[in-house]
Amino acid sequence: MWGVIVNTNSYFQRILALDLPKRQSAFLWGARKTGKSTFLKHKFPDAYYIDLLKSDVFLKYLNEPSRLREELLAQYPKNVSNIVIIDEVQKVPELLDEIHCLIENTQLQFILCGSSARKLRQKGVNLLGGRAWRFHFFPLVYEELSKNNSFDLLRVLNRGCIPSHYTSTNINKSIQSYVQDYLIEEIKDEGVVRNLRNFSKFLESASFSNGEQINYSNIARDSGIDSKTVKEYFAILEDTLIGSHIYPFSYKSKRVVLSHTPKFYFFDLSVVNYFQNRELKSLSGVEAGHNLETYLYHEIKAYLTYNEKKKEISYWRTSTGQEVDFIIGKAKFAIEVKISNRVRHSDTKGLYKFLEDYPETQAILVCGESKARIIENEKGQKITVLPIEEFLKKLWGHYLL
Repeated sequence: MWGVIVNTNSYFQRILALDLPKRQSAFLWGARKTGKSTFLKHKFPDAYYIDLLKSDVFLKYLNEPSRLREELLAQYPKNVSNIVIIDEVQKVPELLDEIHCLIENTQLQFILCGSSARKLRQKGVNLLGGRAWRFHFFPLVYEELSKNNSFDLLRVLNRGCIPSHYTSTNINKSIQSYVQDYLIEEIKDEGVVRNLRNFSKFLESASFSNGEQINYSNIARDSGIDSKTVKEYFAILEDTLIGSHIYPFSYKSKRVVLSHTPKFYFFDLSVVNYFQNRELKSLSGVEAGHNLETYLYHEIKAYLTYNEKKKEISYWRTSTGQEVDFIIGKAKFAIEVKISNRVRHSDTKGLYKFLEDYPETQAILVCGESKARIIENEKGQKITVLPIEEFLKKLWGHYLL
């Protein structure tokens, strides 16, 4: 069915460059099950590892945070490695003070791994005052899948890119368990959602708005909550790395934008497909197009983040309905995504209209065509048409953006 046989026991070589000089500590943030712990155990096999997901370990440090300092000092400098990894550090925010003290007075390096900094900020703890670099971890990206000879676009659009989902032999059970045991529990742990039933309704309703301008009133009506609560829930999803907003592009705009309403993308397609009860049979149709847009958004976002390129991703839409899916930075690149295997005139209207205002922009149409080409209109405006996988190869090969 999927075209590519995936080794379910394989380890994907991740591309995050987490290379720390001596005495430098780091935060590694990423949604649950993206592979942070597996990555860290492979990269730092001799590190002293503390997993706060284990109930006994969690309770020990929750009741007596100073034990962390006492235990590490008893071993230091006897331990083979000076690196200490603490998984799900947000579960015991009080540990940050002890870690701060150890960073100041020892040669220990800390890698603090978690899925949300929200609780840390709410507790008012310092995030080590700049003494820890910040890294972000994503689900599998094209570069990682292709190096493992495991990339299959239809599989990606159906299963998403969380490693355990992509390789699962029972994808329905895997995703159901993830949503119920991780996402809902994650939000519950934040302690800010009182009615989990309404929140579950909100997640389902929000999934149908994935990649669209957010209509807070409609989602509120479907979820049985008010619009203010909907906005708070979206903020929680972003804080817990379950999704992200993108905002309308307005840099030196010559046209009236439709509104200032953001779009929201869930961090992985498996979540969207679960709530929408969606399964794609082929790389065609409206639903496949929506999923492809979400997938390419995350590829672009991951590429920019991993390569420390400080460029915002936005979208462009005018009051007359002309739209471009993604604008990178201050209009250096404009990217439109179409699933179709033949570019039509209507597919290019948004890009050509954008080029009228921003003629120096490199316009790219990513689609299901088999060969790259350049198309030009009567005004001399040019659009580069790229097949989906060729776009991904150029992106991760550093030929774009």
